Amino acid sequence: MQFKGTVFRYGRDIDTDVIIPARYLNTSDPAELAKHCLEDLDPTFVSRVKPGDIVVADENFGCGSSREHAPVAIKAAGVSCVIAKSFARIFYRNSINMGLPILECPDAVDAIENGDVVSVDADTGTITDETTGAKFQAQPFPPFIQEIINDGGLVARTKRVMAEKGGN
Repeated sequence: MQFKGTVFRYGRDIDTDVIIPARYLNTSDPAELAKHCLEDLDPTFVSRVKPGDIVVADENFGCGSSREHAPVAIKAAGVSCVIAKSFARIFYRNSINMGLPILECPDAVDAIENGDVVSVDADTGTITDETTGAKFQAQPFPPFIQEIINDGGLVARTKRVMAEKGGN
């Protein structure tokens, strides 16, 4: 998995209520959720984000409630991956289940600035700040998680595996 995009840099404790405000949880439509992604934190995010862009944040990204809407909104907005110093556990798992790649790499977060262009090789965990030339190493995903993300999430992966085995 290779990603390259412009960085949107945020701070610590970005909770799921900020990622997708509760007032929009009356839908699970990814396109509708994407329209409101991060709007309470960064009202211009949705109008500026381009497919492939990358979110970089400090500690505890995705804290708060366990809503799956948060990684869905981020992914549907066009974000290719999220790099943070740490993630809330339930957000981490929900992101994998929804097919949103996320990487923990404190050194990269400390060095990467808003607006930098960053490339990520999620297979090896290599993060390169194309703006500065700096390289960082995150823990790559094990193969089974790479498969889930490549398939677009856990449900899509399960459907593919079942179809290959002749199931429904």
